[in-house]
Amino acid sequence: MLQTRKEIIFVSLTGVFITSAIVAELISCKLVETGWYPIIAGIVPWPVVFLLTDVMNEFYGKKAVRRVSWITCAMIAFCFLLVYVAVELPTHKDSFVQDGEFRKLFGGSLPIMTGSIVAFMLSQMVDVWAFWFIRRLTGERMIWLRSTGSTVFSQLIDSYTVLLIGFWLPGTYTFNEILVLGITGYSVKLVIAVGLTPFIYLVRYCVKRILGKEEAEAMAAEAAAGSVS
Repeated sequence: MLQTRKEIIFVSLTGVFITSAIVAELISCKLVETGWYPIIAGIVPWPVVFLLTDVMNEFYGKKAVRRVSWITCAMIAFCFLLVYVAVELPTHKDSFVQDGEFRKLFGGSLPIMTGSIVAFMLSQMVDVWAFWFIRRLTGERMIWLRSTGSTVFSQLIDSYTVLLIGFWLPGTYTFNEILVLGITGYSVKLVIAVGLTPFIYLVRYCVKRILGKEEAEAMAAEAAAGSVS
């Protein structure tokens, strides 16, 4: 049973974090028209994941974020397992969605699944490192810089890792095609991430309002102290 507001906030942020990551994986089968070059729909929820990473970093510290990241990684793998079982189950002749349609949507290959999980963990580790590196340089000031700065590095890792493992190694796309897809996806992620930057301040404000300024600042100070180790 949750006893404190601090725990309730942490569980709530974790829930949105995990949900966003899993949804991003499930909707990545759709290509979105941008007027320039198509991007996968799964790009959209990822900036939310990195935004929450920064908020949780700020108040709960890097150990908590890493723990949540590992749990999320396990949940993504578990989701893939459940989807795989659903794909392999026999389809009734009167099913609204027939076997071929369902398999086309959810029957992702093992390289794509592997690439997604590896990309997520690598990008999360880079995001946590970059966040606290910038935080140590700027102190409590320039929240936008450590949020956007950490995202710049982590999203680059995420964009290309999943493409290289999931699409280039199996020979689905050429290396040049991977470069173009990566640049396009990375650019869109950055635009969304920058657009979400004001929400960092909004969430921080909400946390301070719920917990009280003194407790919130004490949490931030404890998280900063723990980041040194």
